[in-house]
Amino acid sequence: MLVVDDQEINRDVLGVILEDDYEVIYAENGREALSQIETHLEDLSLVMLDLIMPVMNGFEVLETMKSDERMREIPVIVLTAEKSAELKALQMGASDFITKPFDQHEVIVARVTRIIELNEGKHLISAAEHDKLTELYSRNFFFEYANRLYTYHPELHLDAVSLNIEQFHSINAINGREFGNEVLRIIGGEIRAFLAETEGIAGRFDGDRFAIYCVGQPDYGALHDRFQRKVDGISPNVSIRLRMGVKPYAEGMDPVTLFDCARTACNMVRGDYQHPVKIYNDEMRTRELLDRRLVNDLHTAVENRQLKVYFQPKYDIQCDPPRLSSAEALIRWVHPELGMISPGSFIPLLEGNGLISVVDNYVWEEAARQIAEWKKKYGMTLPVSVNLSRADVFGLGLVEKLKKLITDQGLEYRDLKLEVTESAYTDNAKLLMDVITALRELGFQIEMDDFGSGYSSLNMLSSMPIDVLKIDMKFIRNLEKSETDRRLVDLIIDIAKYLRVTVVAEGVETKEQLEFLKNEGCDLVQGYYFSRPVPPEEFEKLIVRELQTERR
Repeated sequence: MLVVDDQEINRDVLGVILEDDYEVIYAENGREALSQIETHLEDLSLVMLDLIMPVMNGFEVLETMKSDERMREIPVIVLTAEKSAELKALQMGASDFITKPFDQHEVIVARVTRIIELNEGKHLISAAEHDKLTELYSRNFFFEYANRLYTYHPELHLDAVSLNIEQFHSINAINGREFGNEVLRIIGGEIRAFLAETEGIAGRFDGDRFAIYCVGQPDYGALHDRFQRKVDGISPNVSIRLRMGVKPYAEGMDPVTLFDCARTACNMVRGDYQHPVKIYNDEMRTRELLDRRLVNDLHTAVENRQLKVYFQPKYDIQCDPPRLSSAEALIRWVHPELGMISPGSFIPLLEGNGLISVVDNYVWEEAARQIAEWKKKYGMTLPVSVNLSRADVFGLGLVEKLKKLITDQGLEYRDLKLEVTESAYTDNAKLLMDVITALRELGFQIEMDDFGSGYSSLNMLSSMPIDVLKIDMKFIRNLEKSETDRRLVDLIIDIAKYLRVTVVAEGVETKEQLEFLKNEGCDLVQGYYFSRPVPPEEFEKLIVRELQTERR
């Protein structure tokens, strides 16, 4: 602590009073005091400041400290015999005062201790209150202040805005955490600049999630563009995309609920670079309630076998007639109250919250069991393709889990084919390739699903450990009308031949599509032309028909 007084006796008295508890340094006037503060800025807990001094008086010291961002947080107790000076000193930022002469030593120690504790408590609160990186509120304090605004200023009609960075974990992984921190700092600064122009507060939660509670804006697309332009200027070599969800003010809806809705809207535009802003509406509310219901009911669905595995046949079209070659396992959910739920309603939901592995494991077990049952019943092995999601590949114990499944059912590794979407190869490609390579070495065949819908470079494709390319059905759908799609399909088949891998076309519905694919050299097809996905008992009819054809 710094004691500033031009009278040596006063300095000595205070030194004696405080030296048992504090390390005390001294200054004889204001100019010397400022020099000591500069020298001991990081260590100084308190300044005890006389007001009437030569060279520079205490009021001038207070004024200098108040104007200096580094010094203004240091508490000051003024020392004075002038009652009239006390109020002025307090108005200039002093924390307390002690009257001369110093005749109550215990009172002085108590006041010093209290001021230091109060100041330390204020710093602790401030540190918890704000995110150091962006200077925005932390989550808990954000909602505390948001609730106060909601309660005491309902006339403001504040909207909830949720702002996220697309694939922020990848930006960190590729460019380093310091670069990622700089991105967060710049976004935080632009949010603060926006709030300086309007009523509202903002916070940063969970890495790259920002919350803005502000007066309704006429054009949230323009606000998004403002933030996007700011991050576009960070680096010409790094693409950083922002997405935004907005829940407009609703009477009687508290901030927590409002931001739950805004976050839902924000999540719905994940990956949609053409439409990065979504305003929450009643349709989303219905969808959100359904999503929550499905997530809550998933484990019951598994336990009660409400999940049904359907099978869609794949036919070898390079023989005449086409021959049943294998199948793909596809999941359906027969809900006791909601009826048949399509995969499009729950697969993306479960992929987003990490529960997709529950479904995948269920499908693997059912498919393996069904392969073994058909083998025993018909004396033939019909390979079945099952999906591997990113969550499966990047989780623990995948290889051992699949090995056990094959062993328990008495199958060969080639009997269960593993499908990985093309886009999965762009997310931590090295780890995925290591896992896939380990599976291939065991004997599993790997299929790249939805080829043509992702972002694989030809250079990357040449190093991918795959056995099968599946052409995305969107190319097949327009074969009869689009010369471009015909050329792309032709190119994909040529790539597959060059890589010496099997090529499968999915979504084949017409004879014309089938003939084109056969003539271009496609190996296998699946689609409604042959059969929709069907339950096991109906699929068996296809097996029986195939066996009867072979006997002829």
